[in-house]
Amino acid sequence: MNPYLEGPYAPVAEEVTATDLQMRGSLPAELDGMYLRNGPNPSHEADAAQAHWFLGDGMVHGVRLADGGAQWYRNRWVGGAAVNAARGLPDIPGPNWNGRSSGPNTHVVGFAGRIWATVEAGSCPVELDAELDSICRNDFFGTLPNGFTAHAKFHPDRRELHAVAYAYPEIADHVQYIVVGDDGRVRRIVDVPVADMPMVHDMSLTEHYGVVFDQACTVSIEAAMAGASFPFRWNPDHGCRLGFLPLDGVAADIVWVDAPLGYVFHPLNAYESAPDRIVIDVCSYERMFDQDVLGPFEGSPRLDRWEVDLGRRTLTATTIDERPFEFPRHHPGVGTREHRYGYGVRATIDAATWRTVKYDLATGECWEFDHGPGRGSGEPVFVPRAGGTAEDDGWLVSYVHDVAGGASELVVLDAQDFSRPAVATVTLPARVPIGFHGSWIPAASLP
Repeated sequence: MNPYLEGPYAPVAEEVTATDLQMRGSLPAELDGMYLRNGPNPSHEADAAQAHWFLGDGMVHGVRLADGGAQWYRNRWVGGAAVNAARGLPDIPGPNWNGRSSGPNTHVVGFAGRIWATVEAGSCPVELDAELDSICRNDFFGTLPNGFTAHAKFHPDRRELHAVAYAYPEIADHVQYIVVGDDGRVRRIVDVPVADMPMVHDMSLTEHYGVVFDQACTVSIEAAMAGASFPFRWNPDHGCRLGFLPLDGVAADIVWVDAPLGYVFHPLNAYESAPDRIVIDVCSYERMFDQDVLGPFEGSPRLDRWEVDLGRRTLTATTIDERPFEFPRHHPGVGTREHRYGYGVRATIDAATWRTVKYDLATGECWEFDHGPGRGSGEPVFVPRAGGTAEDDGWLVSYVHDVAGGASELVVLDAQDFSRPAVATVTLPARVPIGFHGSWIPAASLP
């Protein structure tokens, strides 16, 4: 049995378009845009012994909100050679430098007036249209030499995307620090030497530094030779460190600082608390892909704060909360800046336990929103309230899953008041599998 092919994780077989959506509550009229979320959805029957949650064709699920209502729900496979061939369709156009057959399955973002589906480990982004159909592989208009990442970070002052990308198995001895300008073209690439081909899922960004996570989860030659579909394994001998690259610097300028042994998929945010002092809040695991090699629930992710002294090259770690906390998000306006609030879910392999969580990192307070028996929320995306000034003045939007297999819902919460019932709930015509990451794209930013 493979838990990532069953129940709320199981893929769906059909693409759906629905315009007759039922809603409870009242959607704020200012929510004019599209909520999108990407996740793995294998289009063919997978080998249960080998199927890893991170693999398989991507599928984007989206709801268009406008005028106080939900106009439509759509789910679409992200175009790739394999899924299109299986459906009797031609491959989408665009460069595919390493010949990957599946479409990006991890994130979907709006940038430079376009919608991009993205994934790590060497794949090119796929551009989607405003109805979620795949247009092409878009290598940032011919400026991306290799692959990209699922977790680029936006620098609000420089109006750039910053990313750390690796390519398995093509690039063995370095990762690439990539900067994409607001015209959707790569402005700058820095090759950063690393050993052992580590899995670099995410990165952090402050006002003056990009942060490279070099951690103890690396390619296992033994697993690869044995035919493992996902050959990354726990490697404590590799150690963990963070590399702080000045935003206009070169690889030789990186300041490396040892980090606690473990693994971080997702940092919440990072900022400079003083010259040469950086704070990074992270969802931290003790180990990763040691015993469970099919999914990420190798123990429980806790919320930690890392305080770094670049001058002394030291890191002090403090645990904020031992309870499970993953898929962290914040107000988009505090990226690279000091944040007070963080949002996420109590993620475990049992999706029925995924309550939406809010932290006040100034007071230590924590709130949880219980979506009801047998129901769990995916990653909550923060949408600022129009005209709001407080950091937590806005809405949290997510898909809520009925673990028993019923229809999923789009749920909107008041981010300031977790004692308030859901502001609005839109019943979807299909089950949305547990997936990964998504975005709110305002109408003004849609293609």
